[in-house]
Amino acid sequence: MMKEFEGRTEQEAIAKAIEELHIEREDFDVEIVEPVKKGLFKKSNVKIRIHFDDGSNLEPDTFEDDDERELEQPINSELEDKLLTFVATILDKMGYEGRVSIGFRKERKLGLNIESDNSNIIIGRKGKNLDAIQLIANVYAGQLDPDMKVIVDSENYRMRHEEQLIRMAFKTAEQVRKSGRSKLLEPMNPYERRLVHTALNDFGGVETKSEGDGLYKQIRISNERN
Repeated sequence: MMKEFEGRTEQEAIAKAIEELHIEREDFDVEIVEPVKKGLFKKSNVKIRIHFDDGSNLEPDTFEDDDERELEQPINSELEDKLLTFVATILDKMGYEGRVSIGFRKERKLGLNIESDNSNIIIGRKGKNLDAIQLIANVYAGQLDPDMKVIVDSENYRMRHEEQLIRMAFKTAEQVRKSGRSKLLEPMNPYERRLVHTALNDFGGVETKSEGDGLYKQIRISNERN
């Protein structure tokens, strides 16, 4: 399927597509229909056309190509079972009941999904409990397979959080551009900072810079220097 979106930048248009269609970035291709045009007093929006599969062209229990079929094959069934059991044990040690299942399989990457009546606690404030579980799971996975990466999610938190970060970044950048005053965002981990830097890379009139020490740093959004 195809659908068009507009935004001040390509990243903003992509963020709108993700929010409206509830699909992940790697699940669609982007075609630039109308690039940004800078005029004397303003510049036009960029228009993109995204190409994605809504599943309507697939017969039940069939796959479009070998790549999709490969995603449904276990990376290593024994490794998967050990990781499922390991994360379930973490939940048990935390004192919460939950079901751990395979969320997705990709080359050298495995997604685990936690379903629980206590999902809010398991996710934690700003996802920090979920990040801690993921960190421990990756340490364990590294002992089984050094090249394996594990993504732990619950209630689709990670995609929702990414969308929220991008919306916040665009809103703050617009405020900075209008007011001329820089703003400092809340501390973020490296992945979150990279997401914000990328989202604002083509946002005209502003620039971003990480400040602080340690794992969690802050991003300052300021007027772009001429």
